[in-house]
Amino acid sequence: MNSDRRVLSRTEVRNLDAAAVRELGLCGLLLMENAARGVADVIQREFANVNRITILCGPGNNGGDGLAVCRQLAAVNIAASVFVVTGGKQLSDDAAANLKFLTAASHPPECSEDSAAAITAVQTLTKHDLIVDCLLGTGVRGPVKAPFDQVIEAVNASHATVIAVDVPSGLNCDTGAADGVCVLADRTVTFVGLKQGFLLPIASDFLGQVTVAHIGLPYRWVTEWLNSQRQ
Repeated sequence: MNSDRRVLSRTEVRNLDAAAVRELGLCGLLLMENAARGVADVIQREFANVNRITILCGPGNNGGDGLAVCRQLAAVNIAASVFVVTGGKQLSDDAAANLKFLTAASHPPECSEDSAAAITAVQTLTKHDLIVDCLLGTGVRGPVKAPFDQVIEAVNASHATVIAVDVPSGLNCDTGAADGVCVLADRTVTFVGLKQGFLLPIASDFLGQVTVAHIGLPYRWVTEWLNSQRQ
């Protein structure tokens, strides 16, 4: 079974990350770093000629991925603007760490509780630009709440190409459906394997072309772990 044909539920995704930390001794920041590099590699390989890159981050680990993507791109001298929309929520520990890293590197993102700055930035983009969606991850259940719904609506109204990181923001990764607004991605870069809902026809309008990136977990270990969970 190729890695891109692995199919994981939301619960398995969460438990797999926890098992990697517990059993392999990998830290969450390392897994996030590997995920970000996978996204940055796709951008560098396939979107090197875009004019502007705008990364939209939420307060959770999906947003942390985006902050790390910005730094990975900066490592190869690719500039990106990054916006963190918190919605009044505290950043996850790993997202906060990546915010600190990026700020220390003199590349501080614009952070706000509301969506105004991010929406304004998105509205200036053209078909020659790229949006990286890191607003919301696999934990989404039910309709997306403000202010994230407003940012998603601006993304969908934009002519820029859109890459979703792990899942398009607003998509239920188990059902492949969206209960409200959801990012309409041209590309989705997901991690370890396909998410369960990706296989359902209803998800195709949101996903675009899907690429699976690894996060440094040995293939055999992942296979054995998944088998043990499904027995």
